[in-house]
Amino acid sequence: MVTAFSRRAFLNAWAAAPMSLALVGPASAQGAQLPLTPACGPEDRITQAQTEGPFYTPQTPEKRDFRSDGAGTPVTVFGFVVDPACRPRANMIVDLWHADDAGSYDNSGYAFRGYQVTDANGRFIFDTIMPGRYPGRTRHYHVKIASGAGVDLTTQLYFPGEPDNDRDGIYDPRLLIEMSEASDGLLGRFDFVLA
Repeated sequence: MVTAFSRRAFLNAWAAAPMSLALVGPASAQGAQLPLTPACGPEDRITQAQTEGPFYTPQTPEKRDFRSDGAGTPVTVFGFVVDPACRPRANMIVDLWHADDAGSYDNSGYAFRGYQVTDANGRFIFDTIMPGRYPGRTRHYHVKIASGAGVDLTTQLYFPGEPDNDRDGIYDPRLLIEMSEASDGLLGRFDFVLA
């Protein structure tokens, strides 16, 4: 279902909302519903780790906008980084990288690679595209989350309804992004719960 609001209006309202609105919701923000708080609970809610894969490049630039790196279906990936008690993890480095629309990685530069630092509420946002498929893998994003003390989590995120999900030996349904449509692309939310 395509909604009347844009990705940008929705996320600008979400990013500007005080903690009480961003976490408690739903609340109206320029006609959009703000996301609910992450669901935290028992130990099994901690985000599953996965391999970083062969295409990781260290020392990526700080960048929110990957859209200028190439064409593709617009996706805004956003969410929270929290501990098991749903307390926000501020100042966490969220490093994101993925294939381009054709399923190729940039291994010589930083196209579709970069990081954001979570705000005081544990929030992060990336404007990017839907990655392409390549042989043996379903569509996915790679994520590494680090604090000053080192890497806290390395994992991958997947898209619901992809025909290659069940054929991908690495795919894990616990790592599905919650997808929704906006008037100008897709919104993808995933909340990371760190041990």
